[in-house]
Amino acid sequence: MTLPFPAPTVPAADRAEVLLRYLDYFRENLLAKVSALPEEELRRSRLPSGWTPLELLKHLRYVELRWIEWGFQGRTVAEPWGDRRGDRWYVAPEETRDDLVAALRAQGGHTSAVVTASDLDAVGRPGPRWEGADPPPLERVLLHLLQEYARHLGHLDVVAELAGGPVGE
Repeated sequence: MTLPFPAPTVPAADRAEVLLRYLDYFRENLLAKVSALPEEELRRSRLPSGWTPLELLKHLRYVELRWIEWGFQGRTVAEPWGDRRGDRWYVAPEETRDDLVAALRAQGGHTSAVVTASDLDAVGRPGPRWEGADPPPLERVLLHLLQEYARHLGHLDVVAELAGGPVGE
């Protein structure tokens, strides 16, 4: 499923709705691109840095977990860096595209629920995510998530094109 681009001319109830529309748009486009790739391309890297489409998918699930649950909500998260092994992103051989897609969609649902129930000016809870700094307000956390998704979707655009997958928006 892909969503239409959240055009600035489409009315929105508030800033939170606008930010969630963009976040949903980027997330769903990333999922559509990964879902359209042939199976043999999912664990293959086409870049010198070595990351794979499945690693990127898992990474973004953990990005949302780290910024919303571990950060803003201040929850205890057993493995906040569970998308890594050493200094690299990592996907175990038994992890599948379907599992990782479902995990990212579930994490996105959690993010939407938190944002909908919170004020954008609400400040996150103190915790290890902030490494001793004062926690930021939710709006700043969402802006960080948006840039992370937009940047990585651009990376995936290039990889998908090199892999013979979908091209363009």
